[in-house]
Amino acid sequence: MTTIRRDRSRSGLWQRLAMLLSMAAAGAVTAAPLELPALQSGVSGEHHVGKVIWVELITPGLATAESFYGGLFGWTFEDTHAGLSDYAVAAANGRRIGGIVQRPIKPGEHKQSSWLTFLSVKNVDAASVAIRKSGGKVLSQPTTYGGRGTQAVFSDPDGAVFAVLDSSGGDPADFLAEPGEWIWSSVLAKNPDAAAKFYRNIFGYDVFDLPSTDGLVHVVLSNEDYARAGVNALPADKMHRRSHWLNFVRVEDTVATVHKAVALGGRVLVEPHVDRHGGKVALLADPAGAPFGILEWTAADSQVEPK
Repeated sequence: MTTIRRDRSRSGLWQRLAMLLSMAAAGAVTAAPLELPALQSGVSGEHHVGKVIWVELITPGLATAESFYGGLFGWTFEDTHAGLSDYAVAAANGRRIGGIVQRPIKPGEHKQSSWLTFLSVKNVDAASVAIRKSGGKVLSQPTTYGGRGTQAVFSDPDGAVFAVLDSSGGDPADFLAEPGEWIWSSVLAKNPDAAAKFYRNIFGYDVFDLPSTDGLVHVVLSNEDYARAGVNALPADKMHRRSHWLNFVRVEDTVATVHKAVALGGRVLVEPHVDRHGGKVALLADPAGAPFGILEWTAADSQVEPK
């Protein structure tokens, strides 16, 4: 996933993130292991601790998800079948950008399809110790996959589910995402100050407060001179919802993408609106209910931290 260089004058991408659905319970990602592929072809030799390097959709319908995201963003897919599990690697612009795991929802279960966010670490066992000491919970113990590396799933003290990954082939390089690729990730938290402190303790982020016009807390988590993720307060009328991570895909036209998503069976959670960086953002749900964001990012938008 791309990262965005800190630009405190243009960092308000996530101001009005309301009407969001909760992350699915972590049990959806702890079923029989697969032989997972590497994040990218070749070995990069790069490690960017705290960078979002992978996202994975947990869904009851693999074919439906492929049809939706392929039609919406032009993604292509490599399918893998292993035991009782079906898995696909999604690619955009010739690059692997995420995975799709098929997990049936059993009768009576109240689970929702969702995207799981993977953050880079150099040592999963050490990260697991730090997460537990900081009040997080282990939801899936560290597991090593030959092609992928070692990963584990956790929840932060607010209940937001995320994963960490020590990629055996190294992390993707920092670059600006092209349309159709993931460009940003954010945590929507009941207690954003505590959430920012938690992730700073685990990943060593610098934390920057953003100007607010809605009375809510908005911060950016940065390192290596790059903005890695955001933390935003859940609106007061959404405090009954679980804190969760949300990922955004870069698009060229938010309004046109929203219309296409609805035609493909998706739903609009938050209508397109202009954010402080000047482009339009919107929140959508795929046919199985998994929430994700879309945003415009033009060539005129600065990527360099002002001096």
